[in-house]
Amino acid sequence: MARPKPKSIVRLLKLLGPGLITGASDDDPSGIGTYAIAGASLGYSTLWVAWVTFPLMASVQVICAKVAMVSGKGIAAVLREHYPRTLLYSVVLSLMVANTINAGADILAIAAGLNLLLPVPIMIAILPIASVILALQIWGSYKTIAKIFKWLTLTLFAYIGSALLAKPDWGEVLKATLIPTIHFEGTYLATMVAILGTTISPYLFFWQADQEVEEERARGRKTVSQRKGATNNELTHSFWDINIGMLLSNVVMYFIVLATAATLHQSGQTEVSSAAEAAEALRPLAGDAATILMALGLIGTGFLAVPILTGSAGYAVCEAMGWKCSLDSSPRQAKEFYLILCVSTVAGVVIDFIGVNPMAALFWTAVINGVLAPPLLAIIMLIANNKEVMGSRVNGRSLNILGWVTTALMFAATIGLVLA
Repeated sequence: MARPKPKSIVRLLKLLGPGLITGASDDDPSGIGTYAIAGASLGYSTLWVAWVTFPLMASVQVICAKVAMVSGKGIAAVLREHYPRTLLYSVVLSLMVANTINAGADILAIAAGLNLLLPVPIMIAILPIASVILALQIWGSYKTIAKIFKWLTLTLFAYIGSALLAKPDWGEVLKATLIPTIHFEGTYLATMVAILGTTISPYLFFWQADQEVEEERARGRKTVSQRKGATNNELTHSFWDINIGMLLSNVVMYFIVLATAATLHQSGQTEVSSAAEAAEALRPLAGDAATILMALGLIGTGFLAVPILTGSAGYAVCEAMGWKCSLDSSPRQAKEFYLILCVSTVAGVVIDFIGVNPMAALFWTAVINGVLAPPLLAIIMLIANNKEVMGSRVNGRSLNILGWVTTALMFAATIGLVLA
């Protein structure tokens, strides 16, 4: 049964789901750190990137959602059915490694954000944070988790508030937003590659597709045959859900760059190593309120991103192996799925405790994602144009142009990452 057609903005907002959550999760602490570094080191010069990347990331997520809605399966399940197993296993293994490292860094960032607000030692906070996240995933139903995730997206607005408190030069902001600036030097190019890598990440592809499948299950379509196919209304609703989610993600990226450019860069503090450090550095320049808002955003987005990182890895591994996977299933019904969630989370915590430098960990995550994303995007584009999978719902001209342009840019970014 198709969702009712929205007749007002209020009804449309009620229908927001996987796309909104996926977009918000893209602004995880590692992403926030990347944007803060861009603002601190390069000032306003990367503001224009936000509106350029929006159609690219939105088109990719729309394609991933469409594949899942039409096929009734997640990305890994489609790969398992139509492509060589060696390709499938290498993609899934890379995703698992990158997501686990990223989850560990994000758990550490949540603890650091909490430390900015309360006198709780960072290392002591790590285990309780990881335990809360795991408890939510193991004992919460999909509907409960989806509702909590929707509420957590509101924490993103904290970054907009912190940017306004920074009192930027709006004339310079407008100029940098509308007129793209490109510098062919190492720091600028490396930062651009990092922004692309953290904005268009493989875990988002898998999560978007799998949450579309979960939405179908929540509406009573338990089998693949029941989920196959999508009406025009369903695809339209998914389109708006995703575009609103990606727009929110890019708006937040814009304001994080803006806040750090208006304060840190203007004061000559051009080196920042993490989102938490950026939040603390804002205090003498934009006041306690800006620091508190940044810290709240860091905590909220971290709690949103970590279960999505481990969850997308769990879905991918289980689909690759043909195991049952659903947040609506109990641990007894989907043992392997919940075991992977636990292993990924625990491994992330271990990374934090053995003293691995979080920025070095995130760098290697970016490297893995940078190598994985381009060929994965190419495969997704081939799937989206495969009539055996999509039937009459293969990509149209606009989605193909945007999808292949994004793929080409990600290949270029990977080469840039190597050269940088």
